[in-house]
Amino acid sequence: MKKKIVAVHLLNDYSGSPRVLATAIAGFRRQGWAVDLYASAGPGFLSECDACFRKIPYRFYDNKWLRLWALLWAQVWLFAAMWRYRRTEGVVFWLNTLMPFGAALAARLMGHRVVYHIHETSVRPPVLKRWLRFVARHTAHHAVFVSRFLQKEEGLPGVPSSVVYNALPEEFVMQAALHEKETDPDMRRPFTVLMLCSLKDYKGVGEFVALAGRLPHCQFVLVLNATMEDISHWFGQRGLPMPDNLVVFPAQRDVHPFYQHADVVCNLSHPERWVETFGMTLLEAMSYGIPVIAPPAGGPAELVHQGENGFLIDPHDLDALTHAIELLRKDKALYASLAARARDFAARFSVAQMQRQLVAVAAAQPLPPTDVHAPCRHDADLVS
Repeated sequence: MKKKIVAVHLLNDYSGSPRVLATAIAGFRRQGWAVDLYASAGPGFLSECDACFRKIPYRFYDNKWLRLWALLWAQVWLFAAMWRYRRTEGVVFWLNTLMPFGAALAARLMGHRVVYHIHETSVRPPVLKRWLRFVARHTAHHAVFVSRFLQKEEGLPGVPSSVVYNALPEEFVMQAALHEKETDPDMRRPFTVLMLCSLKDYKGVGEFVALAGRLPHCQFVLVLNATMEDISHWFGQRGLPMPDNLVVFPAQRDVHPFYQHADVVCNLSHPERWVETFGMTLLEAMSYGIPVIAPPAGGPAELVHQGENGFLIDPHDLDALTHAIELLRKDKALYASLAARARDFAARFSVAQMQRQLVAVAAAQPLPPTDVHAPCRHDADLVS
């Protein structure tokens, strides 16, 4: 009997969770599993997966009522579409994030194995989060979390769970390995600070712009998961200044050129509004040998070792952020040490290891051992 994965993810874009699912699908295919993939049209990381792609009639709207309608309609559509598997044996439903609850309900009613791959904790409004967790708790046979923090915060009572850290695709790691990074910041001007994130206030876009204003001798590059039209509208609404040393880019399929020219990569998400559960851009940066700056909470506290491969700093503390960037720019020995340790640490996150673990979960087998034993440092001190 041929094994089949039915993978479901609502919004196919260039953010972290669809990227992780694309990596997981590559692992399932490598082990001989057939994969049917349900996702929105994109474009996104799932658009080119080696799977039978079926488009979900879903898109993201800025208007909250349109967004709610789109979400509910997608669930009805998924619930109906999943019944095609009612007579198919050996099917495992792999639900990427908590969102596709319509597929979970149908799968459970048909008696198929349901696995949730959970990436998020900051789901709003709270009533929606309670509903999504209720459905997951009563339909899931297993839950996979991308960090120990997330497992602790969002564990589903009565549902067996595992922590499987994300990893970068082999192609990304190989390209990063080929890049010989100059670890002496004085050799390359200007010193470049990079941030890649969604176009949201709680992602720290305002703080990043403020940092650019404080450090006019540095180059700041901001890559936002949005169109240029949306970016211009967003900045205009908030009246944010655009310093001369800040360059803003829309969503990018290929982010390698940005990492190749960066000296520091920031994640400035506000922990009180959006707790990062892993931090893919941090891992991408470290694979390039780039020191990182991240909030001292959530998944980043498991990736960033204070003063070893980067700094954990409150994103609202502009003085500490400014000091850290200046320290990395001026202290050549410290920069070289952090850069080397960042690349060594990123090498522990093997994509083959991640894929073996996810295949084991799908097959209801014990997880193979992992090389990643990241310390959970949620009480990390701010950089002095």
